[in-house]
Amino acid sequence: MQIRKTNLSELSEVMEVYAYARKFMAEHGNPNQWRNTKPTREQVEEDIRLGRHYVCESDGRIAAVFFFNIGNDPTYDIIYNGAWLNDRDYGVVHRIASAGIVKGAGSFCVNWAFSQCGNLKIDTHEDNIVMQNMLKKNGFSYCGIIHLENGDERLAFHKEEKDA
Repeated sequence: MQIRKTNLSELSEVMEVYAYARKFMAEHGNPNQWRNTKPTREQVEEDIRLGRHYVCESDGRIAAVFFFNIGNDPTYDIIYNGAWLNDRDYGVVHRIASAGIVKGAGSFCVNWAFSQCGNLKIDTHEDNIVMQNMLKKNGFSYCGIIHLENGDERLAFHKEEKDA
């Protein structure tokens, strides 16, 4: 597998991956995180234009997609019922989704993102048990609760380099 920035010409294919992920989440006890509307095509298009959207390819096919950026995320400024592992600069992953064609694609994506920054934050819905388990398996620690701009709660996870 390899990671590269998403091309705008791939937007429709990327949106199909998100549609598959919404269906998968609903079938696995998480129908409310993205419902039938998120992420929006406009949001993903903006991510691509800003160079912050990535695909994980396997044998020339898109196996997973995600947003990655190094820099402050305002939704992570305040954390409740816990604390971040450190206050150093960090990377963030959002909108990660698997196409369901390669086992371990999500892990590959978060490990790649971590390799880019050494200090990575990510959040997920309390009903997204699959994502929570994947994050824990890959060395992320649960740190507390954050609130999205719309007020929705998310479980916050963090992974840091051990000798930083």
